This record gives sequence, structure tokens and C-alpha cells, in this order.
Amino acid sequence: MTGPAEFRAEARAWLSTVAALRTSASWGTGDDSVAVFDNWTEEEEHAHTARGQEWERTRFDAGWGALSRAPSSGGRGLPAFYEQLYRTEEAAFDVPRRSEIFPVTQHLVAPAIEIWGTDEQKRRWLRPMLRTDELACQLFSETEAGSDLAAVRTKAVRDGGHWVLHGHKVWTSGARVATWGVAVCRTDPEAPKHAGITVFLVRMDAPGVTVRPIRQMTGGASFNEVYLDGVVVPDTDRLGPVGQGWKVTLSVLAAERLDSGSLGLDNADRAIELARHRALSDVERQQTADLFVRTLVQRLIGLRVTAALAAGREPGAEASVGKLYATETMRRTSDLVVQLLGPRLVADTGEWGTFAWTEHLLGAPGYSIAGGSDEIQRTILAERVLGLPKEPSR
Repeated sequence: MTGPAEFRAEARAWLSTVAALRTSASWGTGDDSVAVFDNWTEEEEHAHTARGQEWERTRFDAGWGALSRAPSSGGRGLPAFYEQLYRTEEAAFDVPRRSEIFPVTQHLVAPAIEIWGTDEQKRRWLRPMLRTDELACQLFSETEAGSDLAAVRTKAVRDGGHWVLHGHKVWTSGARVATWGVAVCRTDPEAPKHAGITVFLVRMDAPGVTVRPIRQMTGGASFNEVYLDGVVVPDTDRLGPVGQGWKVTLSVLAAERLDSGSLGLDNADRAIELARHRALSDVERQQTADLFVRTLVQRLIGLRVTAALAAGREPGAEASVGKLYATETMRRTSDLVVQLLGPRLVADTGEWGTFAWTEHLLGAPGYSIAGGSDEIQRTILAERVLGLPKEPSR
């Protein structure tokens, strides 16, 4: 197997043949967007996704996609931390930015199919998803369930060799461009809530599927409501055993938290750079130093996750710590920017790097909920790391 140093050199050499080195624009020039969630129109989302798919297919076909997946799926069977090594090299090159639909498809849904899918499902879905010929979104959250995903009410009723789905999902990213939706449904209303759940892959263009964008306070519509009105799903599109959907769901959630530890670092770096270009009071200097230290610690947590992967074990508490720490970094970034810019945040005067920060301030709170709320992460750490008593069942 190629060693890490040699692998990075090979990746860098290949990237130099297909992409230009990223150039750093001088402060005050170029794009000043620090949006946490993209505010695209549907047409813009489709166009950006198409550019991303073209790039993902290029690197997949050249052997640089799906690095840790099995060769039978088009991967190279390398240790999982090689994905991070590759991303480090790719960051230096001007390639399309990956919107959320790509990591959801490749890092969350595809691994769940690899664990829970039948041989036929793996043949059908793994390679197309890893190559991004097909994209997947998560049909998890519901308004009534809140952070308690096991309390889902979307029903799936068996009808011979098919299931009929009725329900409503919310906060779905990528629903307008996804081919498939991974739907968590209740198939046994009489069973304890964790035991009566089954997971299905639903065609997003199936009759009965309706996608409605949700206007958010940033002005954009990154998220969607998805209505499932009598959607017929063949049993061959069921992922995992009937009634075992909670275990399938946990596979996806664990990967999601693992993938979220680097959240907010780019914007934190940008806020620190903003501070460097302003005359600072003692309070502002202290806040900037605190945020700088946080970025270092967050990157160290990421290295711990990488070290766990390199040692051949799945990170446990590190993933929840990383997610919780990342959302706090985003909050501290907002606090520093408010301190530095003050009234400049209120109105768009055209001044570079000022009003643009409203998109961070309005979007950052969303990540205290997305990928498992802060309260859920604290509960995981309290029960599984500190050994505290479990919360009483309701």
C-alpha cells in the first residue's frame, strides 16, 4: 500500500494536471461571501450541482474518488484517513466547492448501503452514488419529532411486494437535486418507538413526492419540506430488515457527526483576518486571540479523529466532541464579528466584507440543530463517556 507521504505527492501531481492552483485574493477583493447555507435559486442549485458532479466523476474515473471504499465499488480500499489526506491536497487547487448533497451521498448514504444493503442493492447503488451519477438526500426530520428522530410519524404500510408511504419530512437539504431520498418511516405503530422503524430509499421523482422550498431568515431556501402522499416503494428499495431502521439510521448519524468536525473553520479564519485589518481595543484583541486558539483546538480534535481512523477504529466520543465544539466556534465567530463591525452589519453600504457577514450570523445557529442538536451531543457525551444515568424514558 502507498504510504501517506507518497500518496499525498501522487495526489498533488495528479491534481496539477486537471486543476489550477488556488490563488489567494488580497484582502478587500474578490468574493466576500461567508454564507453558512447557500442561498441559490433552484436553477443555480442545479447548475452548481452539475459542475460538482462533473468534477466528482473526473476524480472517480482517475482513481481518486471513493478512496476508502472497496475496489468492487470503484474504490481503492485505502484506510479511511486517506480521504482526509486527499482533501488536504485538493484544498490547494481551484475545483468546484462541494455542496452538502455530495458528502451526504458519498459519506453518509453510501456507507450505510455498504453496511445494510443486499448484494443487489450494493450493485445498484454504490458505484452510481460514489461517482455521483445518482445523489441522495436525507428524509429524516419531522416537525412533530424535533430532535427525537425515533419519534417519526411518517407511515409505511406493506401492500404485497410494495410499501405505501404517507408523511411529511422537513429541513431536507438537496431535495431539489437528489435522485433518491433516504426515508425513516414507522412500519409498526404498536412496537416501542425504536423498534417499529424501517428505512427506505425513495425515488425523488416518484408519484406522490412533492418538494417545497423553505424560505429561511437568510433570504435563501437551502432547505425543503418533502411531502410523501401515497408514495409506492418496492420492497427491494427497503434498506435493512423491517423494524431495524433505527440501527440503519444510527449508521448514517454517526457518519454525519464524524463529517461535521471542520464546520465553521473557514469563516473563523476569515473573522481573524478581519481583525488583523482593524485597530483593536483590548477586548477585541482578547476575543480574537480566543477565537484563534479555538481554531487550533478544533483542528487538533480533527487530527484525533484522523488518528482514530488511521488506527483502524471508528471514532466514538471524538465525533460528538468535534460537532459540539464546531458549533460553539461558529457562535464565537459571530460574537467577534458583531464586536468588530457593529453598525456596519445593519445595512448594506457596499463596503467589502461587512454586510456579507449577516449570512453567517443568521445561518450559524442552524448548525446547533443540524446533524444532531447540541443537546443530543451533550446527552451522548454524558451517558457514553461520563457514565451518567440515562434520561428517563417518556
